Amino acid sequence: MHFSKSVVLAACLTTAAVAAPHKKRECPTPTLPSTGSTDLPSPPSNLSLKYIAVGHGIQNYTCASTDATAVNVGALAVLYDITPLYPGTPTTGLSSYEFNDLTSTVLWDQNIPLNLVHPAAGKTTSYTTSSPETDYQAVASNPFPTPAADLSISSQGIYAKYLGHHYFDSKSSPTFDLAAVGLRLSGTKTGDVKAPTDADKGILDTGAVDWLELGDNGRGLSVGLSVAYRVETAGGAAQACSVSGTNPTGQVLSVPYTAQYWFYG
Repeated sequence: MHFSKSVVLAACLTTAAVAAPHKKRECPTPTLPSTGSTDLPSPPSNLSLKYIAVGHGIQNYTCASTDATAVNVGALAVLYDITPLYPGTPTTGLSSYEFNDLTSTVLWDQNIPLNLVHPAAGKTTSYTTSSPETDYQAVASNPFPTPAADLSISSQGIYAKYLGHHYFDSKSSPTFDLAAVGLRLSGTKTGDVKAPTDADKGILDTGAVDWLELGDNGRGLSVGLSVAYRVETAGGAAQACSVSGTNPTGQVLSVPYTAQYWFYG
């Protein structure tokens, strides 16, 4: 099933004065991106779009041996509210090209917004890097900086409010804590398709992680959210274990990534 169905963004049903006082201008009806090939299932018709976010952080992997396949062991990302940047939104909307390319812009033009073991590796604005995956590890006990900062890429005229954090909890459940608006999804993966072949391969040139559908995992921890989609991914795919090597202590190998997250409830 392809994303042919538009969803109404409730937060965008505002009145804007344009051309004449008190004239209503409706905001656009955001439509989930398509890979151009196989797509994820459409969101359930009884749910509405709550927020669109861009997440910037790291995907974590381990390698059991040099000929093994890397295993994903979680992710860490800061989430920013890009709902107002959706194309066609009065005053704040970006062009379609700018919005679709936003994950690449953030990946390359914003420092990784995490507390890294090697802070110098977080400065990813040079378009070249030689840092190995071990350099991008976050401080396990305190991965997220405080106070949380908004997204600001002044050179591109892009600004977005801090929305929350993405992490995997002690039960290995992907968690989206939208602390700024009091929403949360404790999720589980329900769908998975490959990113488009022309997706940004990322800082380490390893490729873009898959697009995902995530649903509530039934643990009773979600608040106001039922489904999330990870789309428009940039970077984050694992390096081959033959390149990364193996570590007997299970050392985490971290790959920078960005993605759009669409939240429904």
